[in-house]
Amino acid sequence: MSDTTQSTAKPQNQGFLPNLAFNIIIPVVLMSYASADEYLGPAWSIVAALAFPLAYGLWDLKQSGKVNGFSILGIVSVLLTGGISLLKLPAEYIAIKEATIPALIGIAVLVTQATKKPLVKMLILNDQIINWPKLNEVLDAQNKQTLFKQKIKHCSYIVASSFFLSSALNYILAKVILVSEPGTTAYTEELGRMTALSYPVIVIPSMVLLIAALWYLFSQIGKITGEDIELFLNQ
Repeated sequence: MSDTTQSTAKPQNQGFLPNLAFNIIIPVVLMSYASADEYLGPAWSIVAALAFPLAYGLWDLKQSGKVNGFSILGIVSVLLTGGISLLKLPAEYIAIKEATIPALIGIAVLVTQATKKPLVKMLILNDQIINWPKLNEVLDAQNKQTLFKQKIKHCSYIVASSFFLSSALNYILAKVILVSEPGTTAYTEELGRMTALSYPVIVIPSMVLLIAALWYLFSQIGKITGEDIELFLNQ
């Protein structure tokens, strides 16, 4: 159930706490402390817990005014988690689901590298960060577009590796934690524990690689153009 988004500095600061609360804190609390039979029970605590990230994802889609592939993936992930859990399917299905979504994003990063709109640009070099008209103007003037595209290709490997790492860690985390019988209070509590651990165990290592990719590309922009990177940043 772990997903990530990017925005400008101001909205990001405003959205971080609600994102954390709706996607991590509230679901963890509900699955960990409300899954006993005297409270919501295993099934309804999962329904209640997953309703929050689902509602937040739909609200985010409405606020953005456009369909975002990552928001859609997040909503699909929540629905799959709920469906697998409520149908009491083996925990292996959760592990596969947790691994599949980031793996698909990693594959998409590599595949779209051959297109006019590489996914890596949207992830770490979107219009909110980079002043593309200015950067393209300088690259065209210096006849270095081809060289820059090669650097983006190298960067895409780093970004893709971050999602493949997330995929592997997702699978391992699910296999290690989800050991109880599906449909039981213990299983629901384990699902909550997995959600809580997903941030430090999965998101942080992946973010380190994404930051490394961003640093690499920024340094290459400076080397290729001979200009200060701040010239190409949207303030």
